Amino acid sequence: MKLAADVLVALVALLHLYFLVLEMFLWDKPAGRRAFGHTAEAAAATKVLAANQGLYNGFLAAGLAWGLWLGAAGTPVKLFFLGCVIVAGVFGALTASRKILFVQAVPALLAAALVVAAY
Repeated sequence: MKLAADVLVALVALLHLYFLVLEMFLWDKPAGRRAFGHTAEAAAATKVLAANQGLYNGFLAAGLAWGLWLGAAGTPVKLFFLGCVIVAGVFGALTASRKILFVQAVPALLAAALVVAAY
């Protein structure tokens, strides 16, 4: 159970690293525009905001990696950062796109449930 929890936490961290890359480096490129459904003009106008958002996703990934690095002692750290991901995912679903709930919040919620059950 601990291994499954840590694997899911690692997957959530990797997902947020992917978001960092999309938002900081690919936002105005074809892959980024496709992922977020933006026109070239909209992507250009929001590029700085997206880069800032991507940086925050990197902090979430770093926090989850830190929790994993700490092992069993990192349980509170993992739960804190998973909670941040869940809140961000719910807020994004309410304000931007319902898809965010399933891409961001649900995996984090499942990871948090496994962390609690495992430790």
